[in-house]
Amino acid sequence: MAQDNPHARLRIQRAAVGVVSLPAGWTASYAGFTFDLRGWLARGIAAQVDQRRLFPWIAVSFGLGILLFFRAEGRPALWAPVAGFALFAAAAIAARHRLGLMAAMVALSALFAGFAAAVIRTRAVDAPMLSRVVITPISGFIEAVEDRGGRARLTLRVTGMERLPQAEWPRRVRVTVRDGRGFTAGRHVAATARLLPPPEPAWPGGYDFARDAYFREIGAVGSLLGAITRPASPSPPDWSLRVAAAVDEARNVLTERIAGAIGGPAGAVAAALVTGKRGLIDEPTNDVLRAAGIYHIVSISGLHMVLAAGTFFWLARALLALSPGIALLWPVKRIAAAAAMAGACLYCIFSGSEVATERSLIMTLVMFGAVMVDRPALSVRNLAITALVVLAREPETLIGPSFQMSFGAVAALIALAPWLGRRREEDVRGPVSRAIDWGVRSILGLLATTLVASLATAPFAAYHFQTVNPFGLVGNALALPLVSLVVMPAALLGVVAYPFGLDRPVWQLMGWAVAQVLDVSAWVSGFSGSSPLVPALGVGAVAAFASALVLVTVPVSVLRWLAVIPLGAGLALAAVPDRYDAFVDREGSGAAIRGRAGRLVLVGKPSAFVVEQWLRADGDPRAPKDGSLRQDARCDPLGCVVTRADGRDVAYVVDLAAFEEDCRRAAVVVTRLAAPPTCGATVVLDRAALRSHGATAIRFVDDAVLLRTTHGESSALRLPASCVRPAQEAPRPVRAPDRRPRAAGPSIDLPDVEAEESDDGAGP
Repeated sequence: MAQDNPHARLRIQRAAVGVVSLPAGWTASYAGFTFDLRGWLARGIAAQVDQRRLFPWIAVSFGLGILLFFRAEGRPALWAPVAGFALFAAAAIAARHRLGLMAAMVALSALFAGFAAAVIRTRAVDAPMLSRVVITPISGFIEAVEDRGGRARLTLRVTGMERLPQAEWPRRVRVTVRDGRGFTAGRHVAATARLLPPPEPAWPGGYDFARDAYFREIGAVGSLLGAITRPASPSPPDWSLRVAAAVDEARNVLTERIAGAIGGPAGAVAAALVTGKRGLIDEPTNDVLRAAGIYHIVSISGLHMVLAAGTFFWLARALLALSPGIALLWPVKRIAAAAAMAGACLYCIFSGSEVATERSLIMTLVMFGAVMVDRPALSVRNLAITALVVLAREPETLIGPSFQMSFGAVAALIALAPWLGRRREEDVRGPVSRAIDWGVRSILGLLATTLVASLATAPFAAYHFQTVNPFGLVGNALALPLVSLVVMPAALLGVVAYPFGLDRPVWQLMGWAVAQVLDVSAWVSGFSGSSPLVPALGVGAVAAFASALVLVTVPVSVLRWLAVIPLGAGLALAAVPDRYDAFVDREGSGAAIRGRAGRLVLVGKPSAFVVEQWLRADGDPRAPKDGSLRQDARCDPLGCVVTRADGRDVAYVVDLAAFEEDCRRAAVVVTRLAAPPTCGATVVLDRAALRSHGATAIRFVDDAVLLRTTHGESSALRLPASCVRPAQEAPRPVRAPDRRPRAAGPSIDLPDVEAEESDDGAGP
């Protein structure tokens, strides 16, 4: 180590000073206090090098390259990032004797590597995606079946679609069936299907199912209509389909057995904890778990993987320790770690190998691999290795909530570890006093880790789900001991006893513990303000919080105090959220506009799912069917007009006859019709514009209107004075159809298309 060699330490300090680009002797003075900023940074960087903490920054640079890819327009070329990686990697080798320059070159090469990994991944999963609604006969192999309480959701690998050329066939489709009985993975089925393109976000920055579907190679969603037949397949299924079907069928059988042995909501939750199949959990139970802040227990990820692998590790080590000869002569700890790694792999495969589960498996394998080579299991280096492996395989996970929340929680716990790891000097108290002291410290440790993990994940939860769980500390503190000590060990024992047919008593014991967890969740969710909605955080706020988390985790020196800067910026941005003033559906079927009272006003017929997304983004707790959503809209058979507090009108046009007046008086015109070219409104969002740009959000700023779309475009348009009336002016009366000539052509009907999409599995 460098700390044992004064000459090496001197070289490190000189290299650190060279990295800092401030002028020599640069200081800051305030009230007679002088602070040598350059020396402070140099000492911090020297400590980083001395403790070998530069490696984690490679993962950070790799992630930045992925973020740059997702901000790029069009279809980036592969040769450009590969050439950049090769160039800077060669420069790093050439500069290996100059620490500062070499570190910069390595960081840049990692950035280009991240960009290249995203390009490669995008091209590897590239497959046709449906561009319009179609009703067509379809055939395919069932890859997965998810029971949803009588109904079922099927993932089909397509083998035929009669009304589309083969070049346009999606690789996979996800469909629902009304009667889910009799469907098993691996069978070849055929039926008539109503298919839609995977839906895009309801608002810019909202949940993007289309992006997730693209990386899962799902090119359409919909439902099967009429009779479903089982024709012979055009070719036998390949080995990957056979394996996936066998695993899915085994999961479904075990899910039914666990749910049947326990019954009720506890049975559905217990089955989800073991197999990862969450379709049987009803929505009230989901809401209770979310409000209590413990919904993460039903998503097989880090907690489950650690508990399962830890149980394998403990059992293997305990069994080997029963033999004195083995315990003394064999590397028991390493053997137990190998058993834990094998058990974790089997658990990942059996639970469906979802993205979150695979990521947790990689982290678990890295940590137990560290145990096998006598290294600390929980360290920032292991976290960086895990992040690199996960992001190299699936770069798209970086911008999803699962990766952000799980890695954020682990990073925060690593930052807390030095304080949790401190031990007091041995005392001479009796065993009872030591046991009490151990219990108190364990409880305080649980509370501290829960609090830190909750704080680390709160910004990401607010950004993706527009909710926070202020009482999650209470829910986790009361529920996790039961989950750790009873539920997960019982789950492991039940799986072992299942092939022998002796598992029912074990599932019932597990069900009792899960019922207690649900009771705790119901009690916590009953607290006033247990699950408040908050306006969606902006990208800037989330980026600031993420930067603060990185700075408090990766540095090992006083450089951690730099985290205060982005943390303060994130808090400032989160305290004053910049809300949108209008949301427009991507099909033009409706809009939500901020009215005179400062709350969103609903016009048109958008689906309940889309309206819920708009309300959550605005931090509005009202339900989609709340009558107050339409109170401030002035509507007639030709359309609706909403007047804002600043006097500007936003018109929603249903009939062609409304364009003449609305294009003249309104600042913004929204319609799913084709607007006339002579429409003089500053912003016209008609069928062609929405089809081209997707769902749109609008923000009014002084005398301008800002637009942002789900396709990434942003623009600012200046409003003419004629669009603005004094706020105190009385609103104009509702249009009277009998006083205005109706244009040729019928008024358009607004079908509830989105409601069908949410039924077809388009929701998250």
